[in-house]
Amino acid sequence: MAVMAYWGPPSARMMDACVQLRFTNGSMISIDCTAAADKVAHAIRQRSELYWLMYNDPIGYADLILNGDPEQYLKDITKQD
Repeated sequence: MAVMAYWGPPSARMMDACVQLRFTNGSMISIDCTAAADKVAHAIRQRSELYWLMYNDPIGYADLILNGDPEQYLKDITKQD
């Protein structure tokens, strides 16, 4: 089933942000990005990574939140070298 992801509705405030997914069968889900970040991001670098994904790869973001392990992803991606 194909998926189309987009931001909606447009808002100047980040706390209103959500990623909406519309499936080819017409069904739709919406991810409250602020709530997701509040739950899994424990540092500003982790929150920044989630916001980068939301803006630049909304389908990848949705896949991470719905099917992945976002806490482990954030730990791995924000490790200090």
